[in-house]
Amino acid sequence: MIHMSVMDRVRPYIRIARVDHWFKNLLMLFGALLAYFVRPRAAIHALEGTAPLPNGDPFGMIGGIESVIGATPTAAVLLLLVFLATSLVASSNYTLNELLDAPTDRLHPTKHLRPAARGEIKTSIAMLQWFVLACVGIALAYAIHDYIAIAVGSLWAMGIVYNVEPIRSKDVPILDVLSEAVNNPIRLLIGWLTLIPDQVPPLSLMIAYWMAGAFFMATKRFAEYRYIGDPAVASSYRRSFQHYSENSLLISMFYYAMAAALFTGVFIVRYRLELILGIPLIAGFFAYYLRLGLKPDSPVQSPEKLWREPSFVIYAGVCGAAFLLLMVVGIPALYDAFNVELSAAPPLWIIGGE
Repeated sequence: MIHMSVMDRVRPYIRIARVDHWFKNLLMLFGALLAYFVRPRAAIHALEGTAPLPNGDPFGMIGGIESVIGATPTAAVLLLLVFLATSLVASSNYTLNELLDAPTDRLHPTKHLRPAARGEIKTSIAMLQWFVLACVGIALAYAIHDYIAIAVGSLWAMGIVYNVEPIRSKDVPILDVLSEAVNNPIRLLIGWLTLIPDQVPPLSLMIAYWMAGAFFMATKRFAEYRYIGDPAVASSYRRSFQHYSENSLLISMFYYAMAAALFTGVFIVRYRLELILGIPLIAGFFAYYLRLGLKPDSPVQSPEKLWREPSFVIYAGVCGAAFLLLMVVGIPALYDAFNVELSAAPPLWIIGGE
C-alpha cells in the first residue's frame, strides 16, 4: 500500500484553487487608478487612511491589522486586503469549475491532467473548500465596505451562473463569453470602490472593459477550438462549441474588439482626451493578442502563462506606461484640435502648471 503524505493529499486541492491565476485580479488596480484620477481628494483621504470604515469593522479583521502594523491601514493596505478577498472568491469559483467540469475535462487533450479529472478530489471536501473560500473572501470585503462585499459577492455569483445548471452559461454560445468576461468590469469596480465607495465608475469604461474581456475570452475559445482540431471532440468537451466554428469565433472577436474600441472612445472624449494619443498602442495591443491567438498551440489558451511571451509582456508594459503618462500630462492643444471642451474631472496633477 502506498502511503501519501499530508502535503500529497492537500496539493490537489491547492491546485484546483488556481492560486497562479490570482494575477488576473490585479485588474482591480486599474479601477483604483481611475478613482484616483476622477476624484483625487476622496482617493487621497483613503490613501492617507483618514476615511472611516462604514461597517465599523464587524469581524475585527481591520483592528487586528492595525495592532500588527501599529497604524490605521492606508489604501495600499486596503487594496492588498481587497485583492486577497477577491482572489479567495476567485479560487472558490475555480474550485467549483474544476469539480463540475471534471467529466468533460477528461475529453480535453491537456485538461484531462487536472486533479478533479484524474479522480484525485473528493467532492465533499471540494464543496467545503468552495464554500469556505467564498465566506472568508466576502467577509473580508465586508469588513472594509459593504459595497465592496456586494461587488466581490457578485464575482462569486457569476461563478455559479457560469458553472451550475440549470443556467450554466458556459454551455450557451455567446453567453459563455459574455458571462465570463463580465468579471473584468466587476474587478475594475472592486478596485474603484476601495478608494471611492459612494460612486460607480463611468459606464462607458465599464462596458469597454467588459467588451475587451469578451475579446480576450473569444480569442481563447478560438485557440481552444483550433487546438482540439476536431469539431466532434470539441463539442463533447464544451457544449457551446456545438454552435461555433472558426469563422463565427473570428467574427465575434472582431465584434467585441470594435465594441471595446467604440466605448473606449466615448470615455476618452468625455473624460480624458489626451488618451487619444494612446489609441495606436491600444490597437496594437489587440492586434498583438490576436496574433498570439492565431498560433497553432496558442498561449492564450492559458492566459496565466502569457508571461512566457517576453515581447508581449514588454509591449503591455509600454502600453501601461503610456496610459499613466497621458493620464497626468495635460495637452490643451488637443482639445482645440478636436473641438472638445476640457473635462470637468480634475487631473491627478498638473505638470508645469500655475
